[in-house]
Amino acid sequence: MAKDAPPRWDRRMQQRLARGEAAALGELYDRFAALVHSQAHRVLEDEEAADQVTREVFGYIWENPDAYDPKQGSMRSWVARLTNSQAVHRLRQTEAAALAKGGGGTTEELEQKVRRAAVAARADYIVTSMPAPLRAALELAYFQRRDYRQTAADLGVTEDEARRRLRLGLQLLATAHTRSLEGSSPPGYGRAL
Repeated sequence: MAKDAPPRWDRRMQQRLARGEAAALGELYDRFAALVHSQAHRVLEDEEAADQVTREVFGYIWENPDAYDPKQGSMRSWVARLTNSQAVHRLRQTEAAALAKGGGGTTEELEQKVRRAAVAARADYIVTSMPAPLRAALELAYFQRRDYRQTAADLGVTEDEARRRLRLGLQLLATAHTRSLEGSSPPGYGRAL
């Protein structure tokens, strides 16, 4: 298999979706719905809005299976990118509507809120797109409060390898902050589906 070829599951899933297999959409939904909903909820801080974004993302995937470009990454990262893009777009719409009604603060406050949400969405996208070993190490260290020794034991790797994974994961996450300061965002951000 070529180095940049997508995983076999991703290729098969895209082919099944392109053929219009409803079962494929169900399988994709089962695999990624929790990811989509949690990322949308993190940006929007609203259960109903997160539900709507989840429906929109899977609707878009169903209608546009060929929009997935394996050269840009895994299907998981594509779904995460779609989710973050749609959630940030919805946040901008919601906040702009509140601002127009006079209840949402200033334009500057709106932009700051959207910027913070975009940074959070980018961090989610980066973590979601990380190789599984890096993602597992970060989840153990930061969500389960394991130190690098405990992380190494839980993952069955050496302490040096655990430190390497944590360091690399943190370096990747630092790009979310750096790029946000530079005004850059990953492909697909800031546009509706």
